[in-house]
Amino acid sequence: MPRYREWDLACKVYVGNLGSSASKYEIEGAFSKYGPLRNVWVARNPPGFAFVEFEDRRDAEDATRALDGTRCCGTRIRVEMSSGRSRDRRRGEGGSSSGRAGSGRYRSRSPRRSRSPRSRSFSRDRRSRSDSRDRH
Repeated sequence: MPRYREWDLACKVYVGNLGSSASKYEIEGAFSKYGPLRNVWVARNPPGFAFVEFEDRRDAEDATRALDGTRCCGTRIRVEMSSGRSRDRRRGEGGSSSGRAGSGRYRSRSPRRSRSPRSRSFSRDRRSRSDSRDRH
């Protein structure tokens, strides 16, 4: 059986916001109403998401439309066609966390600052880095 990363993307559905006790059988029961399934994979470490592969792309699309926002495994689930990208990359393209990218907390950790010798005097370079960070 191929790993979930090798499944047919046209038939692969991402199921998010699952509780830690999500059951493969509950997911199969909810999704199989829309068409025959090839595979179901439930994440355990970390828990909270799953992938479902349908035999037909149209069944996957129907299930996505019908089940997104419904309750399954004790929580209101998020269902979308799988993009084949990791979760972090998907967020960076306009997902829920993209608004945080401009906050000062994340900006301060960014390695974008260049340390050119012309931008600082010799005496300031010799000062400890933690002193200069504490002042900001």
